[in-house]
Amino acid sequence: MSKRIVPGKKAVKDKILGAAIDVAREALTDITRPDRVGDHVGMVQEDERLVTHAFECLLPGYRGWYWTVSLVRAPRAKKASVAELSILPGEDALLAPDWVPWSDRLQPSDVNPSDRMPYNPNDPLLVANVDPRLDQGYETVGVDEDAIAAWEFGLGRARIMSEKARSQAYRRWYRSDAGPRNQATRDAQAPCSTCGYLLHMGGSARQLFGVCANEWSAFDGRVVSMDHGCGSHSETDVLQRERLWEQASPVIDDVDIEVAKQ
Repeated sequence: MSKRIVPGKKAVKDKILGAAIDVAREALTDITRPDRVGDHVGMVQEDERLVTHAFECLLPGYRGWYWTVSLVRAPRAKKASVAELSILPGEDALLAPDWVPWSDRLQPSDVNPSDRMPYNPNDPLLVANVDPRLDQGYETVGVDEDAIAAWEFGLGRARIMSEKARSQAYRRWYRSDAGPRNQATRDAQAPCSTCGYLLHMGGSARQLFGVCANEWSAFDGRVVSMDHGCGSHSETDVLQRERLWEQASPVIDDVDIEVAKQ
């Protein structure tokens, strides 16, 4: 049978099974109360000497569902036997979303610092069991300082991020709340590039990002863009000295000429 049932009194070839509506209804009393079985809403010929009857389901919370009873009979037999009882959704029934495996629904935000990520050879990000986000540490990767110019056996990292992976990370960071497009930056008096608490990053990331080291900032310990900003800038505590008078522009007398003799 299909996942959803479409009620309707269709003509069936097996007249004995088609007429055994009372037999099907009585069979449902083994799994539910009689008052939870509604009207007979249809039948369908599943196979030779196999007919399924459908009844309206009156269970609370199961609007649009139907009780189904499959009846069979032996060749030349005049009596119907119950083969299967079930409850199936109709076209208007509310169903839970399709189940998604844990490995497919896991997001980066679900991972805790102490969680250990297992190796998954079927990861869609892997190509021939090789992560395209990583390159070998001894390979030259553009002009990024992560690349090891003079490789010494046994030193350095075995793999480093590829240029594509770095670009994706930079784009993700720049579009986050630590980038320039947020209320904190709009309210800030100065960008992070002029803040004394900004620790510069290495490699190509140095051009766009740094790490906030101000414990009083909401972005402490996070990567922030150079054009990001917040209310904990290092210069916000510097008081502007008041002037004793308003300095006027200098007046130049260009009418009288004084000749200086050596």
